Amino acid sequence: MSIDVPQPESPKPTNPIPVRRPRVPGGWMLVGLMVLVGVASLTIDARVSQWCKTHHLPSDVQAPIDWAEVFGHGTGVAILLLTVWVLDPARRRSILRVALLVLLAGTTVNLIKSTIARARPRVFDFEHNIWQSFGDYLSLGAGGSDCQSFPSGHVAVAVGLALGLGWLYPRGRFLFLIFAAMVAAQRVTHCSHFCSDAFFGAAIGCASAVLLLDVGPLARWFDRKEDLEPRVKKDEHG
Repeated sequence: MSIDVPQPESPKPTNPIPVRRPRVPGGWMLVGLMVLVGVASLTIDARVSQWCKTHHLPSDVQAPIDWAEVFGHGTGVAILLLTVWVLDPARRRSILRVALLVLLAGTTVNLIKSTIARARPRVFDFEHNIWQSFGDYLSLGAGGSDCQSFPSGHVAVAVGLALGLGWLYPRGRFLFLIFAAMVAAQRVTHCSHFCSDAFFGAAIGCASAVLLLDVGPLARWFDRKEDLEPRVKKDEHG
């Protein structure tokens, strides 16, 4: 006669310690850093832009920098997001958030451009003080594109897109930021923007990402809409 020996119950798995989902590294501190660097860059704007006017990078260096411009252009952004939509159905619910992030960055830049006029390096007379590159306030676009240097819309869009894609694909975060940096280099080397314009554009892209991904009512609304857990397993995203 066999006797059944009760087996000890297996311990129930403990819930993992939840941690904050990484989205925009640094958050508002990153925005503040870009603003501070932008202010500091005003002291070198003239020297850098004058050099770019009279010198050229080697073609093997300049060519990939020029190609990267599509990462900060509306058409290029649309193509990239459409590619994600087609290839990664699991993340389709998040595409709208990234698209609005980029739209917010671009719209903010356009509003500032219509408020603060600044001559682009390619048309500015460097015999004058760099502060004279700034024109009238509430210019409402007077002077056309040549007076819409501040801040850089391409860089704002590229940084916003880089942070948005980095949220969707954390492993590619640094690659996307490199693309954004290449966009900034393209705008400066082609004398379309001063260095400070690029950093202030980057600050706007970062701020847009923080508002859509991390804090505020928009981020929380999208979290609910996309059924995203605000806290996830550390081994998945940590």
